[in-house]
Amino acid sequence: MIDVRAAITQAHREEWARVVAALTRRFGDLDIAEEASAEAFATAVARWPADGVPPNPGAWLTTTANRKAIDRIRRENKRDGKQKEAQLLSDDDPPEPPGGIEDERLRLLFTCCHPALAVEARVALTLRLIGGLTMPEIARAFLVPESTMGQRITRAKAKIKAARIPYRVPAAADLPARVSGVLAVLFLVFNEGYLATSPDTDPVRHDLTGEAIRLARLVRTLRPADGEVAGLLALMLLTEARRPARVSASGELVTLDEQDRGAWDAALVAEGHRLVRERLATRVAPGRYQLLAAINAVHTSARDVRATDWSQVVALYDQLVRLDPSPIIALNRAIAVAELDGPEVALAAVDRLEHPLAGYHAYHATRADLLRRLGRAQKARAAYDRAIELAGNSAETAYLTRRRDQLNLDPPQRS
Repeated sequence: MIDVRAAITQAHREEWARVVAALTRRFGDLDIAEEASAEAFATAVARWPADGVPPNPGAWLTTTANRKAIDRIRRENKRDGKQKEAQLLSDDDPPEPPGGIEDERLRLLFTCCHPALAVEARVALTLRLIGGLTMPEIARAFLVPESTMGQRITRAKAKIKAARIPYRVPAAADLPARVSGVLAVLFLVFNEGYLATSPDTDPVRHDLTGEAIRLARLVRTLRPADGEVAGLLALMLLTEARRPARVSASGELVTLDEQDRGAWDAALVAEGHRLVRERLATRVAPGRYQLLAAINAVHTSARDVRATDWSQVVALYDQLVRLDPSPIIALNRAIAVAELDGPEVALAAVDRLEHPLAGYHAYHATRADLLRRLGRAQKARAAYDRAIELAGNSAETAYLTRRRDQLNLDPPQRS
């Protein structure tokens, strides 16, 4: 017997973006597409338990959403005294089947990630129109009131309409630059899910990480030879593979060195490693996402933390720093240096980052750990206090609090 609730959930996950995209193509209006799609799913919730799940849920939802959109347009026409083209209101042809570069979701993704929009708007639109997340879910993910997020999305859709941003996959000549912007949005979405910044949500949000991975796979159908697309997908897969071991039963973050590696998702690890090897075989200079994926491949290749090839990790970070000399990359490199050259050398590198990273909790958490390893408990405690104050993730806060409380203040302090 079919579980109708599960079928609706699966249909929402698999078909939401297709339905919204198909309606956007036909009606050229994101508001109509979004609202009619939502009404179609609401109708499914009301009717499928009694009528049964249709043989082709996607086609049923698309047809229903089209009718809802037409009904809305007719109501508005009657109210405003305006007329639409007759074919728009009478076209009951089924939508074109998705496939390859013509997949409507790709058109919608590039529209949501258009460079004319602010980065925050790109992320919000992607989560709403393609991911199907609700407004409260998106607002919670980015720590803003629901009304603020609603206004952000409304303004973004209005800008798309006013600026006549085309609903299409960019021309081949424009793709490299446009794809890089899409990847940046997907990376932001994934990172928010990987370590949620809101203390009121789950510390790891699989809905966001899973959606980012799904969309990255979709982009790869468009750019199968693009190294950075493959690199980002590999990075996400290798990171997501560790999710089952990232949070303890008590809700505390489990760091990489303490994780049960037997709990990692072996299939995701294998797929991520395969993508990294494929890119290495091309002998093309790697980009940022490829280097991050390669670093994660080294970590996930080791049977335990003691077997990690830290010299290779540092060498990869050296390449990454040349591409992206950001303070966060420098901080992560210092963490690897601590394992290769010791905490004293790493602490000197970390302290040079104080000015740009003073408000970043991971900077203070890294300092606290290095100071703890050097026996400077009093300074470590102060660094832990600051990291706890800045951290928004509940699992991370629990971990930092435990490490701080384990400090022994009895040994003499070193400067």
